[in-house]
Amino acid sequence: MTTAPPRPRVAITLGDPAGIGPELVARLLADPETTAAADLLLISDPAELTLAEADSGLTVDYTTTPTEGRPLLVDNGARRPAEPFERRRATEAGGRWAMDNLRVALDLAAKGEVDAILFAPLNKSSLHLAGLAESDELRWFEVVLGVEGFTSELNVLPGLWTSRVTSHISIAEVDAGITRERVAAAGRLLDGVLRGGAGIAAPRIGVCALNPHAGESGRFGRHEIDIIAPAVEDLRAEGIDATGPFPSDTIFLRARAGDFDGVLTMYHDQGQIAMKLMGFDGGVTIAGGLPIPICTPAHGTAFDLVGRRAATMGSMNNAFRLATRLGAAAAGR
Repeated sequence: MTTAPPRPRVAITLGDPAGIGPELVARLLADPETTAAADLLLISDPAELTLAEADSGLTVDYTTTPTEGRPLLVDNGARRPAEPFERRRATEAGGRWAMDNLRVALDLAAKGEVDAILFAPLNKSSLHLAGLAESDELRWFEVVLGVEGFTSELNVLPGLWTSRVTSHISIAEVDAGITRERVAAAGRLLDGVLRGGAGIAAPRIGVCALNPHAGESGRFGRHEIDIIAPAVEDLRAEGIDATGPFPSDTIFLRARAGDFDGVLTMYHDQGQIAMKLMGFDGGVTIAGGLPIPICTPAHGTAFDLVGRRAATMGSMNNAFRLATRLGAAAAGR
């Protein structure tokens, strides 16, 4: 007799209120398959859900007492500013509200009350206006959750996952961030998530070079010889099927052809440009290396689409499916 996977508990926040997040969440919740897949906790307040209804033209069928099959509102309205949020631009108030709601979700996760978190798009300018000291939300999650090990954003399309050695730093800082230890750590993280999250028993990982032509035997830089190739050998010695480094201008052609399950990139745009060209409307970002799965669409707040009901749902739907899958795995540990 087959045992059904555990029903995960997923906390959802609506992201930056200036953007398309409220609309995306309302449209997600309007799909009966969403409420059938998980127990949902909406970290929000009635005023924000009214905004979501106005943006989407749909009714958000939530409850304030636990009711099977309906999202439960965890009302954070006491933290909401008195003035309405300004729409379609980055603001301190919007960034603070988005962070306040995420902190509630993280607190619930730390207490073991949710198995995964899904958040609608954030705006980093808003977050920094609101006082975010870290470079991005992943580094902030590390601080709030007390994580000290290696973390990385993982970007996901159907059939292909990527991780990064460095992320939201300037190009001038990338060189110092590429070390043998960090390359190997990013490879281990990607391998582990491919085994657990994607269910691939023996993942194949292609590793990007940093320099043009993979360094051209050292003529264009020695990172490949001195750092990346030794890290690949470290991974292979641990039983991880990593190969490379390969030139970054061709590795994604091989990935698209099915040669790899995951690609390890050295810096943000090295992977993101390729992934967004391959599937902008379906990409998902996962905060990797944390004690709880945290997923979000791999696109931004799209201020230009607010109020037009023109945003696509591919990435949001995929992010929810990944959150429920990873949350179910966490619940079944």
